[in-house]
Amino acid sequence: MIYDINNLIIRNRKSRGADMPKKDKPGSAVTLAGKHIVLGVAGGIAAYKSAELVRALVKKGAVVRVMMTANACRFVGPMTFEALSGNPVCRDLWAGGEETAIPHIEWAGQADAVVIAPATANMIGKLANGIADDALSTFMMAVTSPVLVCPSMNTNMYQNRAVQRNLAILRKDGYEVLEPGTGELACGTSGAGRMPEPDIIVDRLCRLLTPKDMAGKKVLVTAGPTRESIDPVRFISNHSSGRMGYALARAAEYRGAEVTLISGPVNLEPPVNVAVVPVQTAAEMAGETLARVAASHIIVKVAAVGDYRAREVAAQKIKKGGRPELVLHLEENPDILKEIGRKKKKQILVGFAAETQALVKNARTKLAEKNADLIVANIVSGKDSAFGSDTNEVCLLFKDGREERLPRQDKERLAHVLLDRILELS
Repeated sequence: MIYDINNLIIRNRKSRGADMPKKDKPGSAVTLAGKHIVLGVAGGIAAYKSAELVRALVKKGAVVRVMMTANACRFVGPMTFEALSGNPVCRDLWAGGEETAIPHIEWAGQADAVVIAPATANMIGKLANGIADDALSTFMMAVTSPVLVCPSMNTNMYQNRAVQRNLAILRKDGYEVLEPGTGELACGTSGAGRMPEPDIIVDRLCRLLTPKDMAGKKVLVTAGPTRESIDPVRFISNHSSGRMGYALARAAEYRGAEVTLISGPVNLEPPVNVAVVPVQTAAEMAGETLARVAASHIIVKVAAVGDYRAREVAAQKIKKGGRPELVLHLEENPDILKEIGRKKKKQILVGFAAETQALVKNARTKLAEKNADLIVANIVSGKDSAFGSDTNEVCLLFKDGREERLPRQDKERLAHVLLDRILELS
């Protein structure tokens, strides 16, 4: 029996959806757990990074299948990908015999998303011009799910007009193209052309699969602690890690918002495609935040801003000097949330209340005094402290008197739940 590939592709497109996993509802947190991801590996030296990408996707709970070109097999053996993914690798439409040809192509109908990494100049040219002459390029003609293309090649090849023209065609056709990194390449040159690191690809894949219900919104987020100097080597601060604020900024960017993140000093990687403004002191955070309020639709003030600063900062390191005690004179820092509440017009203002006792009572007082639309209250003491943790348990207090308690969950998922509630206020 001989199969007509063109007819097979048409049947695939018509039958798509019957056995597909349920899609995430608009506004829900996107997780890769259970998602069917097909990774296409083309013949470039960066194929070795694709093995780490498979590992990262599997760690996120994705069901990963790998398609390789013949040239890709020259760089990394198919058995590597089979071992990491736990699934057979497709490299030839006919390698398994005619009876198994259809299931390989039908991967297109089961895919929630496709990633091509590395995407060589050759494969990019095929995709842009509708050429289907091997397993991967033929499979791509049947794909209707989102596609993330990760170019990787020599700098001069990447900058070639034909390659750039083909990438423009792919973007116009609805493909998501992830710009390559810059640096030293395997060929010895230096410049654009490096395949992005696996964690960046996974991040952009999550964004690709997230509904864009915040498109057109400008979101301002503050995160992390502030530091108030005592002398050149010491400062007053708190235990905030910044994780909640960074998670909210990342989630809003996933959902299509234009995000600015005002960040105190933290040990976190900045979210991709988010404008990060670093600050140290409460005064600096106040200045940078208040300057952007008027241009923002949503302001989420997560930062744990110090309430006090030293009245005078010593010019030199303070020595012990035999003194039995040292007295620091402190003065109040500006109340950023209150000032935003005073200035805001039609913006949605969300504040966080970090409490050690009387959680709801203190948070309700803060809600009224700061003219906020929503206060997210959490406990920051004891073993369940939100500070420094990957999880958080919060109580939401709304301006209309409503109260909602959310169970402990990881901050990435909680960020999307909070954005859901914020959008309901818009």
